[in-house]
Amino acid sequence: MGPDLALQLMGELLWDAIFISAPVLIATLVIGLIVSILQVITQVQDMSLTFVPKLVAAVIALTFFGPWMLRKLALFSTGLISSIPSQF
Repeated sequence: MGPDLALQLMGELLWDAIFISAPVLIATLVIGLIVSILQVITQVQDMSLTFVPKLVAAVIALTFFGPWMLRKLALFSTGLISSIPSQF
């Protein structure tokens, strides 16, 4: 296993990690932005007000995108494990 292969595998790992985590991060980002705008408009500055909607958004995103995330992760790991014999 050379440095080129290790860098290629690391690049695939990082891109897959970005794609797998993106739905949850985007959902919580959008909800957090909406709640922050509402806090600015209403001048209610309570930190616990942002936590619950973000938590609900993350659970909904995990419920909706969970099977896709698991398939993508399983596909990456099976491809990585099946390529082990050809690398050594």
